[in-house]
Amino acid sequence: MQQFVEPSSRPSPQGQSSLRSDTRTLAAELPSRAGENVRLQGWVHRRRRLASVTFVVIRDRSGLAQVVVRDPQTVAQVEEIGEETVVEVTGKAVANPQAPGGVEVCDPALTLLSEPAETPPVELWRPTVNAALPTLLDHAAVTLRHPTLRAPFEIAAAAVSGFREALRGLSFTEIQTPKIVGAATESGANVFALDYFGRRAYLAQSPQFYKQTLVGVFERVFEVGPVFRAEPHDTVRHLAEYVSLDAELGFVADHREVMAATHAAVAGMVAAVAEHAQPAVERLGVSLPGVPEEIPVLHFADALKLVGAPDDEQDLAPAHERAVGEWALREHGSDFVFVVGYPTGKRAFYTHPQTYPTDDAYWSNSFDLIFRGMELVSGGQRLHRYDDYVAVLRERGLPVESYASYIEPFRYGIPPHGGFAFGLERFVARLVGADNIRQVTLFPRDLHRLVP
Repeated sequence: MQQFVEPSSRPSPQGQSSLRSDTRTLAAELPSRAGENVRLQGWVHRRRRLASVTFVVIRDRSGLAQVVVRDPQTVAQVEEIGEETVVEVTGKAVANPQAPGGVEVCDPALTLLSEPAETPPVELWRPTVNAALPTLLDHAAVTLRHPTLRAPFEIAAAAVSGFREALRGLSFTEIQTPKIVGAATESGANVFALDYFGRRAYLAQSPQFYKQTLVGVFERVFEVGPVFRAEPHDTVRHLAEYVSLDAELGFVADHREVMAATHAAVAGMVAAVAEHAQPAVERLGVSLPGVPEEIPVLHFADALKLVGAPDDEQDLAPAHERAVGEWALREHGSDFVFVVGYPTGKRAFYTHPQTYPTDDAYWSNSFDLIFRGMELVSGGQRLHRYDDYVAVLRERGLPVESYASYIEPFRYGIPPHGGFAFGLERFVARLVGADNIRQVTLFPRDLHRLVP
């Protein structure tokens, strides 16, 4: 067995410290280390015993590495441990076209870094996992290790990075707002109530109030964080907690400037997925959408005519959204379409009505962005005058005193503004073609699930 020599003398680039340990080689780095002594650390992904040789596949965050074991003592050691045992392997990287990446590790020494693992609830070494979704969710701490099941979350991480970078490029400031609030933030949405030191409080349904307030401080803000909806629905598209991507910008003329910011954010997300999560995209066979320079725009009234819905309909049903998405793809070759001008009565109380002389307050300066036949983003121009808020709250029968802290900043000058928000999980689900949003949600919370 060859002696292993640590390459610890290698300097980091430009003398800076690095998170990469010079004593560890990742599986993806093996092709560049052929002929060298290496040290792998990871999980035993699979063991295969043949007549004269045993193969051990090691999995780490970067991929898979094949280890060739011939020494009888090491073979016996391999047989005593199970898949998912955490190990360290030292040996020599040798070129072999049939090995993953064209390189395998020979003459290995194996050290356990954990106790021998128990048999996993699913066979993670198989290319696909055929277990039912409840089984996958019940054992998510283990099943998420499977490269295919992990891939949507690599895509999500890249998408969030793209969202942040796109808005930073437009001079937005990232904020973090409270998730325990004293009043419901979205009228019409169900809330989780809690005891806050003897007072009634709620889990925030959105950062809406805070991001509007902070337009008066930073002008342009965004947030990535959890929101909570006490959804009584047990469907493939509802969650009680999800990650919301929110943005708000001041000094807008109308909702069209908000739509432009939405366009930039979504384009940045898709571009970041293509750049930073390509292996995950390939693993899932995902077809990334092109984001056109001009996303098609359809007025709500025209959308109703397109789908054959009554003129007095207040919203688009899921079937209507699918029809609108098909129209955008057929007529414009676009996976995206903006629907604008939803009726004011259907939108949140802070939504700004259209102000053209020929219009009354029926239509609003609001929009939805539909992605592959499903509503992805909601947004629009907001009210920004104190008296307008008092009037609309009274008109809708909402107690002004319950919203006093929210509307107070508007006494002191908030510019014309607007914003948008959408769920990260819904974006990823639509991107990868998931049948159920729980497939792309880390430890989902819904009507029935509170653990793990």
